[in-house]
Amino acid sequence: MNAYDYGKPTPDPTADTQAYWDGMKQGKLLLQTCSDCGTIRHYPRPVCPACYSMEHRWTEAKGTGTVHSWTISHHAFHPGFKGELPYILVTVDLAEGVRMQAQLKGADASVLKVGLPVRIAFEAATKDLTLPVFVVA
Repeated sequence: MNAYDYGKPTPDPTADTQAYWDGMKQGKLLLQTCSDCGTIRHYPRPVCPACYSMEHRWTEAKGTGTVHSWTISHHAFHPGFKGELPYILVTVDLAEGVRMQAQLKGADASVLKVGLPVRIAFEAATKDLTLPVFVVA
């Protein structure tokens, strides 16, 4: 597959999310950490939900967590996903205390359970965009 064959919707990085996507491309999960109160937040956004500070730094996450919940998609909401059906989307409690959602790869529904240990992996979507996925740890 080349960079122009991805065929699925992709995120548009913004000033608030560019460092997150740059980290993905380098094989790192970067989370925002409030510079004032230390609250870790995910998804990337400009304001700390705990103290309303706009100051933050990027912290590399361990990339491990446990499954909080999941959905098995049997119908493609976009034609680009049709060839992957059925696919599993998981909500993961990361070790850093925030939740993240991504597709679970390399596993089927028989392994799913709350608390299933997973780790992040990185999947190149295009030459400029790498997406997070989870795999069973």
